[in-house]
Amino acid sequence: MPDLPVTAGLLLAAGAGRRYGRPKALVELAGEPLVRRGIRLLSDGGCTPVHVVLGAGADEVPDLPGAVPVRHDRWPDGLGSSLRRGLASLPADVPAAVVVLVDQPLLSPVAVRRVRGAYADGAVVAVATYGGRPGHPVLLSRETWPLLDGYAVGDRGARDLLRDRPDLVVEVPCGDVGSPVDVDTPVELFRLRTVSDA
Repeated sequence: MPDLPVTAGLLLAAGAGRRYGRPKALVELAGEPLVRRGIRLLSDGGCTPVHVVLGAGADEVPDLPGAVPVRHDRWPDGLGSSLRRGLASLPADVPAAVVVLVDQPLLSPVAVRRVRGAYADGAVVAVATYGGRPGHPVLLSRETWPLLDGYAVGDRGARDLLRDRPDLVVEVPCGDVGSPVDVDTPVELFRLRTVSDA
């Protein structure tokens, strides 16, 4: 793949993980905290800088080499506030950001590069799809960030914006390079371990 425009990476890792029983940023898969796995996903996908939004358990998160921690004390307000906080933390010269969630450890750096490739081809928003269903990573160009003020509220991120503005969205098939499955409970993590170790 040819050189792609610089795009930031944004990892949302602020939630308390109530169903899991602890913040998912601290959960380990194959001996690696999910938060570090997410950083590696974005870095290997070519994103720079990588910012990580932390909230619940922020003081317990290990060092995050290669990433900028962004503390978000209003994390209980939901995913939307974490997304807006993370985007606001990025340098002013960042033209776009690739957003991923900490609890989706089977996403692929190839998917990150594919949505970045769509941006290079002119997409304003690029969304990875799996079996035709939208998922992550999601690339948001800077011009869309102000629109999120009316959409990214409570536990909703960019989903409603993407639904209301299909004219902005380019879908990028990624089902052949990873899985958007998320980890909400220890049982789900146990199932993923088999896949991860394969």
